[in-house]
Amino acid sequence: MKRNQSGFTLIEIAIVLVIIGLLLGGVLKGQELINSARVKNLANDFKNIPVFIYGYQDKFKALPGDQTQTVLDAQFPPAGTADASTTAATLANGVINGNWNATTVASESYVFWQHVRLAGLAPGATDTGAADYLPTNAAGGTIGIQSGTNVAANAPIVDLSATPVAIRGSYVICSTGILGKFVKQLDTTMDDGNTATGSMMATPTTGYAIGAAAESTATINDADTYIVCMGV
Repeated sequence: MKRNQSGFTLIEIAIVLVIIGLLLGGVLKGQELINSARVKNLANDFKNIPVFIYGYQDKFKALPGDQTQTVLDAQFPPAGTADASTTAATLANGVINGNWNATTVASESYVFWQHVRLAGLAPGATDTGAADYLPTNAAGGTIGIQSGTNVAANAPIVDLSATPVAIRGSYVICSTGILGKFVKQLDTTMDDGNTATGSMMATPTTGYAIGAAAESTATINDADTYIVCMGV
């Protein structure tokens, strides 16, 4: 007896391929939207911190992190609520002294975060000894700020040109642990598209030191993490 063979018709196969294509397209588009949202959140860190500074200056006529203990006690009662930096010689000089990645109250750049939070300008812990005191970005890395400098040796990142120069700006904001693929998008969105020049530069997280050389966009590895700094 002759039996009829069963199978998929060309139309059925075509329909399945179309459905698979739509599903893959949806997944890729969804990933693109997620990545765009991540970059937007990272960019907002660089945009929001200057707002904290200017809001504080407008309210208290001073820089956060740069005030004496006597002034802070009157400003944020009761006494002892706010911590002044222990580098007394540099207080009230109109500069946020200390490196962006400082981890103790010895630096004005560290107590900066407590002051803007006590002023109601930024969220986060106000206890300088809290485990979650230092702010984090959308990638889970830390964020920091310091006053700008034209001296390459004291700058967070310097470029790769024949005559290295520091990132220019009144203040320099740095954000750590950012994947290379986001670093490139950030620089394209906020600067000149080259991570070794302009007001935004990047350097690998591993082996980073103050005054590290910036890495060009062409050598950025999408899967590696970087420190991104921007002058404002």
